[in-house]
Amino acid sequence: MLRRLTLIPALAFALHATASLAANPEVELDTTAGAITLELYPDAAPKTVANFLRYVRDGHYNGTQFHRVIDGFMIQGGAYTADFSPRPTRPPIVNEAEMSAKAGLHNVPGTIAMARTSNPDSAMDQFFINVAVNKPLDFRSPDPAGIGYTVFGKVISGMDVVNKIAKMPKGGRKLPPGAPPVDPRSLTTEPVFISVAKVIEPAK
Repeated sequence: MLRRLTLIPALAFALHATASLAANPEVELDTTAGAITLELYPDAAPKTVANFLRYVRDGHYNGTQFHRVIDGFMIQGGAYTADFSPRPTRPPIVNEAEMSAKAGLHNVPGTIAMARTSNPDSAMDQFFINVAVNKPLDFRSPDPAGIGYTVFGKVISGMDVVNKIAKMPKGGRKLPPGAPPVDPRSLTTEPVFISVAKVIEPAK
């Protein structure tokens, strides 16, 4: 009996250690410019990560383009197909910028954050990857002017691809009639598409 009782705390410790070492989810974006691998941080932004992962698993990002590319700032995508048709979206999610900032995540080169409108709680499917220190996008205060943009992960492989996209020539592409309000000046001359976005399942 004594031996069995002493094994229980040991087993509990082992289970705790295993849980604490559980890997963060990773997503690979196979783009026409190369592969980008992201590590996501559900502890810092749980609703944001869950939302992004659901879009990935639903195939939402497959065939979408990076439609806003600004060198020295960021690359943005996730919404529009080749003819600029928007993909159907789910309801917007709550802004978690304060939580992610407290966890140490900021809009610096290589981090991924959710795009949104002036409404802090309007993020849906669009995301951006920072290519510069974008401190004005960070959480400063809980009011709409200071709440910032939720950072929920970072590039762990393929930052060279991100920078290559950011530096691609811009302009020369015409928007079709009825296209969404996309600035042609931020469109790469050669479109860059996400061929496939997929969750990298941990090895068993």
